[in-house]
Amino acid sequence: MGSDQKKAENHLPTQERPNREKVHVIACGAIAREILAVCAQQGLHHVEIQCLPAIWHAYPQKIVPGLEKALADARNQGIEKIFFAYADCGTGGDIDRLCAREGIARIAGPHCYSFFSGNDTFQSQADDDLLSFFLTDFLARQFDAFVIEPLGLDRYPQLKETYFGNYRKLVYLSQVQDEALQEKARGAAAYLDLDYEYRFTGYGDLSSSLQNL
Repeated sequence: MGSDQKKAENHLPTQERPNREKVHVIACGAIAREILAVCAQQGLHHVEIQCLPAIWHAYPQKIVPGLEKALADARNQGIEKIFFAYADCGTGGDIDRLCAREGIARIAGPHCYSFFSGNDTFQSQADDDLLSFFLTDFLARQFDAFVIEPLGLDRYPQLKETYFGNYRKLVYLSQVQDEALQEKARGAAAYLDLDYEYRFTGYGDLSSSLQNL
């Protein structure tokens, strides 16, 4: 290889350099659309994605057993480089303990609201957001299936006050600027009798997490 070609390759953005090792990303289905969007934008063609059920977002006790099985299956297929596209996600540190045992990295942060906002930004706003209920694009789209139905509010609407009576506002953290999704989020805020706040975050720390693979 000539020196000019070497110099050209050295100046390619990291995600465009040739022959990057394949990375198997085991992801929460609730952020699948966002992962695909980041990979497309950044040219991360070396990333392959396996999604676990998005509904586990509402049942965090299912996440670690699901990750353990997916990890074992991937390794049985000879896959070596694996990444968890999960934050802690309500597992009380169980994902981190799995990561430590198995030598796997994950997305930094306590949950997707934090890493979409940017973990540092989310932490800096923690006091102001103490009584806030958050939506992402996914949850704005799937509010009925992932909030109302798992909590039983479709069957027992009187529980709304029990679950949400201590909240003061609904904060919609949007990954894409979409008026239809904003309207859905405003409707969710009205349903929950909460004030509404809109924040465009983009993909936040998810982008850097994937770019570094």
